[in-house]
Amino acid sequence: GTCHNLQDKPSLPVAIRLALSVGRDNPESDAIMRLSTIGAGLIACLATNVAATALTYKLDANEKACFYTETKKDNEKIAFYFAVQSGGSFDVDYIVEGPNGKMILQGEKERQGDFVFTAQHAGEYSFCFNNEMSTFAEKYVDFEISVENEARTAQLPSKQGTSPEQTSVLEDSIFKISSQLSTISRNQKYFRTRENRNFSTVNSTEKRIVNFSVIQIGLIICMGALQVFVVRFFFQGARKGYV
Repeated sequence: GTCHNLQDKPSLPVAIRLALSVGRDNPESDAIMRLSTIGAGLIACLATNVAATALTYKLDANEKACFYTETKKDNEKIAFYFAVQSGGSFDVDYIVEGPNGKMILQGEKERQGDFVFTAQHAGEYSFCFNNEMSTFAEKYVDFEISVENEARTAQLPSKQGTSPEQTSVLEDSIFKISSQLSTISRNQKYFRTRENRNFSTVNSTEKRIVNFSVIQIGLIICMGALQVFVVRFFFQGARKGYV
């Protein structure tokens, strides 16, 4: 088997990047809005503490590959997504185990999966893909593992001229945007997987049609040659009496 340690990197909230392109007609209000949005983004980043790793891995025939991620606290949420992009029947075996070796998730011959579970204990979690069922087919597996602590203990500092209600609304909007962007990202990965599979199906069907057409043309040529041979055989000099 193959083992890999994933060095998770915190994902920067999109709100921080959006703050750089907020309206440009009023410089003073834009500066205030940018500072407020950047501050909210930083608070959201610290509050959610999201770490994600997305990879595409080539899984050889008869190979078992394991990837590991670590949680720092109890009851953190782990999101696990995978999809077989190409190879064989687009399926793979997988198993997820906790720090104590307890099995959390398991599946056989699955094409894709999208799971979210609570890591009850801090420690190292393993995510393994098994392609030992394939003798020759190598497979490309696209997967993502993210660890999130949803405790929202941090709060935005009150700014001059802004009420606590406005600050709270801005913070809630950032969290909603983050959640919606995560959903959009998952949907894009799903459609990408479906597109790859449909392309593979169309490509396979095209090859079968070409092969069948070549065989059919060959049979027609053989039948025509056989008919010519039979007709010539009947009309040969000594065989004319058979007609």
